[in-house]
Amino acid sequence: MLTTVLGRVGQALLTLLGGAVLVFALLVLAPGDPARRVLHARGVQDPSPAAIAALRTQLHLDDPLPLRFWHWLTGLLHGDLGLSWRTGRPVIDEFLLRLPATAILTVTALVLAVAMALVLALAAAARPGGWPDHVGRWISLVLLVVPGFLIGVLALDVLVVRMGMGRVISDGTWGTVFLPALVLALGSAATWSRVLRAGLLDAGSASYLRVSAARGASAPRRLLVHQLPNAIPAFLTMVGLGTAALLGGAPIVESVFTWPGIGRYTVQAIEARDMPVVVGYTMLAVLIYVVASLVIDLLNAAIDPRLRRPASTRRPRRRPLVPVGTS
Repeated sequence: MLTTVLGRVGQALLTLLGGAVLVFALLVLAPGDPARRVLHARGVQDPSPAAIAALRTQLHLDDPLPLRFWHWLTGLLHGDLGLSWRTGRPVIDEFLLRLPATAILTVTALVLAVAMALVLALAAAARPGGWPDHVGRWISLVLLVVPGFLIGVLALDVLVVRMGMGRVISDGTWGTVFLPALVLALGSAATWSRVLRAGLLDAGSASYLRVSAARGASAPRRLLVHQLPNAIPAFLTMVGLGTAALLGGAPIVESVFTWPGIGRYTVQAIEARDMPVVVGYTMLAVLIYVVASLVIDLLNAAIDPRLRRPASTRRPRRRPLVPVGTS
């Protein structure tokens, strides 16, 4: 198990390093002079060449590219994401200021997505081909096709403006989180429900379920006690990877519902071409994706001992020997 953990952690670190290289390239290729933009954000409308040169030296902008990457990477390891070109403040401080609102939204959306996926998948797997299965399939298809921002606008118009259920402007607290979290969770719930349904039906074809049915176990008991535990590993993988997807969809939902989180702040930074904020958000998404993948891999390895060995060392299942001359 220790070898598996070390191998997974090594892969995660290499993935983070590759993501850091790509993100740094995005920052380097961004148009404009970062020193001049930071001075403008601090209120210096016509900075002198000496002030620009001093700030460029402070930000290591005149160093060779490999040395710049080293300074940026070591700063990243210490939580330094650079200075915002709009406000002149550290990007990490701007993120920490808005982190509670984003955490409330993401956690609520994750809980709602898992709950909806479980309900849809269990209802569909209980009667494959029945009306719950068809309804769940169409609901999932619609939620996957319709963009999240359109669902958010429709929800605002129908539920908030016309029916008065909630407030147009969210304040980032638990009292106004349900509607934005519901809109954010719909797309993930649609995908996860189909994956869980497929896993439940695949587990339902096992021979031991026929033995359980012959012993008098009811269909709901077979579904919840036998099929669901066997379908959970693949479902956990989707949930873990979908956490990063929720973060990726948060900027759109936060902008539609004026939710004061990191996503809305990043959208405003994109409009203002504030590259350090955009790069910081991208690196944050990469970190969450890699950490979620690592945790899910370790959980699956703990649940299924076969995953603790490399694929090349796993023994294939032996077929029974058939005597020569028999058919």
